[in-house]
Amino acid sequence: MGKPFNFILISRSGGGKGTQAEFIKKEFSNLYHFSTGDLFRDLQEQDTDTGYRIREILNKGGLPFDFLAITLWMHKIAYNLKRDQGLLADGFPRRLNEAKILDEFLDFLERKENMKVIYIDISEKEAFGRLTKRRICKKCKKLVPYVLPYKNWEKCEECGGELEQRSDDKPEAIQGRMDYFRERVLEILDYYREQGRLIEINGEQSIEDVWRDIKKAIEK
Repeated sequence: MGKPFNFILISRSGGGKGTQAEFIKKEFSNLYHFSTGDLFRDLQEQDTDTGYRIREILNKGGLPFDFLAITLWMHKIAYNLKRDQGLLADGFPRRLNEAKILDEFLDFLERKENMKVIYIDISEKEAFGRLTKRRICKKCKKLVPYVLPYKNWEKCEECGGELEQRSDDKPEAIQGRMDYFRERVLEILDYYREQGRLIEINGEQSIEDVWRDIKKAIEK
């Protein structure tokens, strides 16, 4: 049986990975989707020593040490990804060694050749503006980006909940994420680009136009 398509979504924070992941899931219905950001946000809520340390790091805009992230996503894939499912990796890998280990794992699963690496490119200025203005629903936890039509929402139009700023979207934490992306994540893009595997998308278009370009690139 042939393996399904698999996707890696990479962008600066605020680049629209989560929004475009929803389009991809509608286009390719049998996908196992998860985000390492969600994994860490769940972990920081735990009453453990690790949870406490993760809260400290995320509130400053940093990322925990390499192998904790690798352990979390490898465990998720190993225990949840079915043979007939595609993988949708939202926001990882975030370090060069993660990218190389993920490639080895995908080789083991015989999925590497079917992997599409999509980089949604927005500038630091655009990312900073989006992140300081985006909100999250206190009730259903839907992330509400600062783009049309969502920027006009006064409350969550899916559940009616109150909207608030996410705790890690303070300016100093955002700047930390921007710095980290520049120092560590850009080399991952070079890694995939040199292999001819990187699909680069202009993320400063409308949501619909970003999806149009992603879909066009996938179908090539």
